[in-house]
Amino acid sequence: MFQTLKSAWQVPELRKKLIYTAFIILLFRLGAAIPVPYIDIAALAEYFDQLSGTVLGFMNVFSGGGLSHATIFAMSVTPYINASIIIQLLTVAIPALERLVRDGGEEGRKKISEITRYLGVALGLLQGYSYYVLLRSNGLIEYSDFWHGLVIVLTFTAGTALIMWMGELITKNGVGNGISILLFAGIVSRGPAMATALIELIRGGGVSYFVAALVVLISLAIIVFVVFISDAERRIPIQYAKRVVGRKMYGGQSTHLPIKVNASGVMPIIFASSIMTLPATIQMMVHPKAGSLSESIFKLFSQSNPIYIVLYILLIFMFSYFYAAIQFNPVEIANNLKKNGGFIPGFRPGRPTSDFITRALGKVTFLGAIFLSIVAGLPLIIGAINSSLSSVALGGTSVLIVVGVALETVRQLESQLMMRNYKGFLE
Repeated sequence: MFQTLKSAWQVPELRKKLIYTAFIILLFRLGAAIPVPYIDIAALAEYFDQLSGTVLGFMNVFSGGGLSHATIFAMSVTPYINASIIIQLLTVAIPALERLVRDGGEEGRKKISEITRYLGVALGLLQGYSYYVLLRSNGLIEYSDFWHGLVIVLTFTAGTALIMWMGELITKNGVGNGISILLFAGIVSRGPAMATALIELIRGGGVSYFVAALVVLISLAIIVFVVFISDAERRIPIQYAKRVVGRKMYGGQSTHLPIKVNASGVMPIIFASSIMTLPATIQMMVHPKAGSLSESIFKLFSQSNPIYIVLYILLIFMFSYFYAAIQFNPVEIANNLKKNGGFIPGFRPGRPTSDFITRALGKVTFLGAIFLSIVAGLPLIIGAINSSLSSVALGGTSVLIVVGVALETVRQLESQLMMRNYKGFLE
């Protein structure tokens, strides 16, 4: 990875893209340090210290600590991710949107992106208002009248729109996927705070040196596991029949159809996490009374609750299969093989080939979903067993997102380096 970055830095065009991406990340971190006015930041930080093992604490990790400090980027990329989930689900359910994606070409994709942005701003407004209600209910706002509240909510919403714009700038002019890069930057920025929290737990006697070392080893094992599975794939052999055209013979090659074990990457976990934060958003809006039925229902969605963990894993499985269905169309692959004279040894072209690809895809997707469930669910289970470790978010989902985004960005840099260093036939 470091060799790839070094090689990319030596190419002037890629160096400009790297500097541009770093500059946008710097602006993002500066925005994550600017607090929204009229909010008692010190009292808010103390309030979030009590929520380290809850969904709000998890959202705070995604925002890079912006939620606990009520910064202009406190909503982070969550509204945009939720909007992407909704639009992708509607694309499958609504024929007009499906035709726009399938037949609209570049203009269709631009239209879908525009709809996603508008929906993201609307969700940012809703989430910003729910966060304002939470602050007001806990007495964390200096002025509770309408106009001061309007300024606070609009500032949160403007921060959401600005994050989406910055993400698009990175995607267009920088390196990697912009939204993923900003999510990566927010999580990595919490690394020193998480390490400090673990050290304080050791000093305070909350955990022993053995348990702390075990947590570090599990985190390192998860990183190695993620890198290994990210490169794993199932290769289906494909044989092309020989055919004679004039005096030349074509075909006869042997190749393979690669199906990655974790083809959807980190997106199922991001989408599942975003959906599981919706109860916390509703809780911030309604602010249930202590001991009420609604409070008992919302407690079911705390990270230490078994129901939350089970639902979280089920959503990961659902989105893994959803992304596999979007990325692979076995019928289309089988038809393309048949048109080009290709076939899978042991299976006839057409329907038998598509059925075999469907079965193979289902098995590989199942293994990928189990991998994601282990990586994302194991830290939640550890936090449920030992509540003192729930504040140490190093591992699981955070590590998977960080490693996944880093690997994908490095792959993009390698592909661009290969494109620029390819000499061709004439040299």
